[in-house]
Amino acid sequence: MASSMSYVEFVMEQLAGAGTITFRRMFGEYGLYCDGKYFACVCNDRLLVKITAPGEALLPDCPRGVPYEGGGEMLLPDVEDRETLMELARVTCAALPEKKPRKKAAK
Repeated sequence: MASSMSYVEFVMEQLAGAGTITFRRMFGEYGLYCDGKYFACVCNDRLLVKITAPGEALLPDCPRGVPYEGGGEMLLPDVEDRETLMELARVTCAALPEKKPRKKAAK
């Protein structure tokens, strides 16, 4: 079941204070970015966030799920808890490596 755009928009509103939140269609679902870093996805109308040590420390009892068959385990935070969700996005993105610059194509 594909995620609805209204759910993606709701999640983005909940995350609005964490930074610049954008999305991209990926594999028929949606990848979420905060200030340019991929940190979460919306699959089957569920928000799944990458697991990092600071994220686990913030939400030690957070349920986990797999976004799609063969995917890695991710956190399934409560999207209704806006303040905690924004903090999870902040600490997760801070723990992720910086985006590598693209190499220019050789001519």
